[in-house]
Amino acid sequence: MEEKQEKILYFCTSGSDNAEKASICFAMANAGMSMDMDVKVALQGQGVELAKQGFADHLPATGGFPALKKLIADYIAQGGEIHVCKPCMQERGIKDSDLIEGAQVTAGATLNIMAAASDAQMVY
Repeated sequence: MEEKQEKILYFCTSGSDNAEKASICFAMANAGMSMDMDVKVALQGQGVELAKQGFADHLPATGGFPALKKLIADYIAQGGEIHVCKPCMQERGIKDSDLIEGAQVTAGATLNIMAAASDAQMVY
């Protein structure tokens, strides 16, 4: 019998307002990826800032973690998906064309389906 792949959905609602929480989210997502889990990150609220090209370049390393730019790049390099809230982007003047490679705009209904299908959800 084939072993079931665990699914985790990480919600990140923190950006420049709490870089440590955002770092924890991506550190955990990277850990899940290295454990061969099905990991997805959803950015909402201030968290959508992290998907804007160049934004994470200016955030310092915090909480004992590598810089957010590296954490995000490592997650994407492992094949991680980043789902970004469209209304949250619009509130902050972020356009689809501003997003980093690996980030995609995702509707609320899709996030609900992803959450329902996951084994665990974590919010940072």
